[in-house]
Parts: sequence; C-alpha cells; structure tokens
Amino acid sequence: MSVGTIFSIYTRVTPDGRPGTLEDLLQPGNKQICAGYVVYGSSTMLVYTTGNGVHGFTLDPSYGEFVLSHPNMTTPKKGNIYSVNESNFDYWDQTIKNYVHYVKQIDEPTGRPLNSRYIGSMVSDFHRNLLYGGVYLYPANVHAPNGKLRLGYEANPMAFIIEQAGGRASNGTQRILDITPTELHQRTPLFIGSEEDVLMIEDFIKGKLPKE
Repeated sequence: MSVGTIFSIYTRVTPDGRPGTLEDLLQPGNKQICAGYVVYGSSTMLVYTTGNGVHGFTLDPSYGEFVLSHPNMTTPKKGNIYSVNESNFDYWDQTIKNYVHYVKQIDEPTGRPLNSRYIGSMVSDFHRNLLYGGVYLYPANVHAPNGKLRLGYEANPMAFIIEQAGGRASNGTQRILDITPTELHQRTPLFIGSEEDVLMIEDFIKGKLPKE
C-alpha cells in the first residue's frame, strides 16, 4: 500500500513587516503558485506544478537524489477507473448513487463497466488516476453534508495539479479553484480526474442522465 503527502504555496499578499492574518490565508485555489505531492510506496515519487505543466521525480535510493522520470505529465481525457469509498453508498445523494450505478453497468460501446480501484489514500488514488485516467470521488453525505476533504490544503493543490495535466476538478457544481473560502478548514465535496469523467458526474448532479 502507498500513502502520500500534499503541499502547496499561495501568492504572498501581506506587505513586508506586517504579520499575516486569517484573511491572507483565505485565498481561492487559483492564487496558488506551486502545488505538489509525494507518494510513498514501492518507490518514492515527487509530483509538482508551478503552473507550467506537471513533472514527476522518482527517488533513486542508490545515491539519494530525485530524478526527473515523468516530464510534462498529462492525464487521459477519459479513463476507465472510478475511485470512491462505496461503503458510504447509502449516505450519498441520489444523483451520486445514479452515477455509480451507471458506471457499473455493462455496455461495451461506452466502455462500461468502469474498473473500481480504491486504495483509501487520496494521494495514491489520485496518482494512479493521473497516470492512467480515471476519476476520484469524495461526495458529500448525510454525515458530512459539506464534504469531508479540506478545500485549502487538500482539494486545491490536487485541483491545480490535475488542471495542469489536462484534467478537471469540481465540487459538483463549481470549479474547485474558483471557490473563495470563508473558513481556514473549510470542507468540500470533490470530483477530480479525467475531464470527461468529471463532466459526466456534473451532468448527473444536474439531473442530466446519459442516453441509453
């Protein structure tokens, strides 16, 4: 099993000499200037963006240096993987239930069923889907009506990365990077990954069911 760590850097808005305030931290994700993550498993890999593409560096343990192994990473426009904790199924909104039911149905022309892959580590699930295409879902539920993942330091960094790799990140109705937080630990639903897969989830949330 692999796990990971997320990081990001936002633009500095405090003038020199003035202590930072809470308002300085409540910036939308589109103000990030750097974001990345480190995934630890059979190998250790650092993936980051500064707004000019996504690049991956793999740790070479023979001399303790990170080597550029994945330059200019892009994710497929459509994947065949969905990643979600289905033990929460009965707690979801009906629109999310409809989507998961749809992607599990057999229909070869539309590439269904999708493969279910869920590690339980957001970084690890995201990393796999970034490489091979797919979508990671963490919807709201009756126990977490505003979602569970933190907007500022979980959703935003990954949204910055996936958009730089050609993907999409949404809370179901809005681009993640355009949300202006009102709380430091504000939570959000998250749908992130291949663009067409996220767009399909957004359509389900709007009640637009695909033609059979």
